[in-house]
Parts: sequence; C-alpha cells; structure tokens
Amino acid sequence: MDATKCEALIAAVESGSFTAAARQLGYTQSGVTRMVASLESELGFSLCIRTKQGVRLTENGRRMLPHLRELVRAQRVAEESGAEIRGVLSGALTVGSYYSISAIWMPTVLNAFEKDYPGIDVAIREGGNTEMGQWLNSRAVDLCFCAQPSKGTYCDWIPLYQDEMVMWLPEGHPYATAKSYPIHNLEHEAFIHTLANHDTDQDRLIREEGLRVQDRYTTTDGFTTYNMVEAGLGVSFNQRLISKRWNGRVAEVPFEQPRRISLGIAVPFLAEASPAAQRFVTCIEQLMPRLRALAGASA
Repeated sequence: MDATKCEALIAAVESGSFTAAARQLGYTQSGVTRMVASLESELGFSLCIRTKQGVRLTENGRRMLPHLRELVRAQRVAEESGAEIRGVLSGALTVGSYYSISAIWMPTVLNAFEKDYPGIDVAIREGGNTEMGQWLNSRAVDLCFCAQPSKGTYCDWIPLYQDEMVMWLPEGHPYATAKSYPIHNLEHEAFIHTLANHDTDQDRLIREEGLRVQDRYTTTDGFTTYNMVEAGLGVSFNQRLISKRWNGRVAEVPFEQPRRISLGIAVPFLAEASPAAQRFVTCIEQLMPRLRALAGASA
C-alpha cells in the first residue's frame, strides 16, 4: 500500500476538499482524486464521499484512518532515519500546541529549532485539552506541547513546568487587591466560562473542587474572556501564562490554596518517535530555562 495515497486521503479529509488537499501536497486536484480512487480500489471499499459540506469519511474510512496515519508515519520515520544516517536531517513535524504555549513560548522554540534543523518543516495545530487528546490518540500529531493529557490518552508524558491558576477580577472587585481568593467564593460570582465542557483547565478545576459556578457568559477564546472581565461583566480564572502579555485592567489573584497545572510534552510512544520529533523534544527541554524566564518564573 502506497503511503503517498494514504497521505492524499488524510489531507483531503482534514482540509475538507480534494482541491485544498492538492494545494497542500503540491498535486493537481485530479491527481489527488486518482490517488484516493486507487487506494479505495486496492482496499476494495469506499473510504470517503463528497458532499456539499466537503469530503467526509465513510464508516469503513473512519475505521481505516488510524492505520493509514500509522503507515504514513512509519514511512516518514524511515525516510528521516535514512536522512539522519546520511548526516542531513530533514522531514516534517506536526505539533499540537496549547493556546497559551503558542502565544508565549512557541515563537522562541521555533526560532531555535529552525536554526538547528532548517530541513525540517514544522506545522502547528492549536487547540485545547480535548483536541490534544484526540490528536494524540489518532496520531494526527507527532507530539503536543500542552497541559497534562487526561486519562484515556495514550502517550508518554514529559512534565516541564508548573503553571499557577489565578483569578481574573475587574477593578473594584472586593478581592481585586487581596493577596488570595477563596475558591469556593466562585459559586457566588457571575462567572465567564471559556470553552465550557471542553475539558479545559477551568473545567478540570471546577470538577475537582465540586464547584457549582453560575455561568453568566461563555466564550470560545481566553482573550475575549479577559476583556469581558476588564469590562466588569464578571470574573474568571486561568493559568498565568495565557495572559502574560495582556496589559488590561484585570487583577490576577492566586487562590488561597495554590492551584497549578502541569505543562509539558506528550508524545505517542516516545521510543517510536521520528528523529525529527525526538530533536524537537530535546530542543524544548534545552530551552526550558529561557521559557521559564518568559513566563516570569526563575530558571
């Protein structure tokens, strides 16, 4: 089975169309269509169908997708290993990245990695905890730089940093100038919930503490939540890192009993990771003193 044909199908499904897949892979649309048709003929069943909403997998396609991803990954590992033996490391990486990490840390990581490994192309996919878990389990990414995945995510975890969770309070709030905030007071606040029910750090802490918060507003973006708090529409909380470069009139107050989340690298089976992925992990580990400094923590 040709991994190139598998890659064409994966690109069509992820991008939503054969046209977009062709642009992404550098083929003509008809070329991508022929490769997918050839793959289906080889397997003996249909893998995808075209609808007005785009390309989507059939049930058989959904069952085959993890295996096709694995075939593409295995070919890439073999190619990168061969290049490494020749002394020229090249290849491609897909990295899942937490929103706050993308904004504060990823530019530094990519800059350093590109200087050391100019032959490796890196694609970043931003998301939250739910997306990271899905991408890791389906091997849609080579690794994730994220918060610790929840149970049921199959990966090796490398913890690197403990980030503190803090309250976001508007000016004039009774606790805005306090040294700490009692977490159960959240049950009496107008709460602004970011990405509710998406296994976010907010969701996890609310669940762990058994809190009954009253969602006044819900948003899909941390910056929107931050601005709504600044406008006095309610309160929220998040990790310190995410608002590191936001300079609004929002008080960041730690909880009475400090709450922290673990940030690090999640890799589906580190021992089987491609040479490029292993180099990326090493790059991040070596940069952690600088990244901690960017977060305002001591090295």
